[in-house]
Amino acid sequence: MKHTSWGLALLLPLIAVASSPDEAWLEDDSEFRALAVNEGQLTFLSDPPDRPVHHHHNQIEMHPSSLDDGWVTLTQCHENLDTVSRAQVVYNEHRSRALEVLSSENIGRAWVEDSSVQLQDVGESATLCIRVETRNLEANEDGSYTLRNGPFMRRFLDGYYPMRVSMDIRVPESYLRFDTTHPPRQDGFDVQLTPQGVHIDAWFEGKLRTEVRFLPDFCDNPGPTTC
Repeated sequence: MKHTSWGLALLLPLIAVASSPDEAWLEDDSEFRALAVNEGQLTFLSDPPDRPVHHHHNQIEMHPSSLDDGWVTLTQCHENLDTVSRAQVVYNEHRSRALEVLSSENIGRAWVEDSSVQLQDVGESATLCIRVETRNLEANEDGSYTLRNGPFMRRFLDGYYPMRVSMDIRVPESYLRFDTTHPPRQDGFDVQLTPQGVHIDAWFEGKLRTEVRFLPDFCDNPGPTTC
């Protein structure tokens, strides 16, 4: 991520969101502010904070072609954005394509510029939804596949603030089946199987990287795989 003067950095899967925090929030002497002294070590929160925090929700759709080229469709929505005059969402130019803004609320202007989404005049209770194709599914030598995301973080100076990240991963039916996650399921990091694939809900502070491993499931398709 390029250096900015905005102070608060939120590093998300293949993206960086740089903005400036609400001063009243930083000056608050409550327990919520005390959580911000985290220096980067990942800590899951068994109980969500008492006040709203930045929520980053990902809808990831894998396609049969993703098994060959690694490209998936990512729709991500941000809620509880900080009130700032300028912010940006920056993507890895080599691992992203077809970037577009789907919707925004309480944001003066949101537009695509190269491999980034630029934001101007972010107001209270602002939301932003983006769609992009990302290459983050990798084939492993043993025939399994790993979907990697992160690091997720919400940083101000040398401290890290609580945030929430959720994912709904849609898996190609009869092609892949869920195996494991890293980190594993625990308090503050919930993993559930759904009819479409996998749901993850994480409350944490520090830096979070996720890996979701899938096994091939070609039982309904011709081929050498043994079911």
